[in-house]
Amino acid sequence: MKINAGEIRVGMLLEHKNDLWQVLKTQHVKPGKGGAFAQVEMKNVNKNTKLNERFRSSETVEKASLEEMKYNFLYEDENNYFFMDPKSFEQVEIKKNIIGEKGKLLTENLGVSISFYNELPILVDLPNQVTCKVETTDAALKGQTISSSYKPAVLNNGFNIQVPPFIEAEDEIVVDTRNLEYVKKI
Repeated sequence: MKINAGEIRVGMLLEHKNDLWQVLKTQHVKPGKGGAFAQVEMKNVNKNTKLNERFRSSETVEKASLEEMKYNFLYEDENNYFFMDPKSFEQVEIKKNIIGEKGKLLTENLGVSISFYNELPILVDLPNQVTCKVETTDAALKGQTISSSYKPAVLNNGFNIQVPPFIEAEDEIVVDTRNLEYVKKI
């Protein structure tokens, strides 16, 4: 689907130079002299290379058409994560480097959204919030009101995050998957 260069947003997938690119940053510039343009930083989905491209506002770019489907996480091995379609029970395996660090947040039967491009899985969207258990945390210091009232904690999946002082080891908390921040205690 063709879109105007001014409609490019972060996170979009574009077909450019016979390849698939994910938009990392975009800046719309209107100089005093000459036409407006969009400065776009993109990452190649297949090769993991970056590209800075300048599109005039009158240009059109090809937005990749993706098929998005719901899956449940099953298990992982050394190189892949395995997911199952809850309706057809069909399984799909996805390389760990596609999901990256956030793969540690996957728990058994967690519902995710997988985007396919030409029947190849390229993006995995986790739910915005997941439940994690706190393994260890520092003791809260009484009267520590000058600095922020958060303390470091290690979760059962290995992530280090900041939590409020009332959170103790073995507590279950909700974590935002987009920025890996504490949301609430369960």
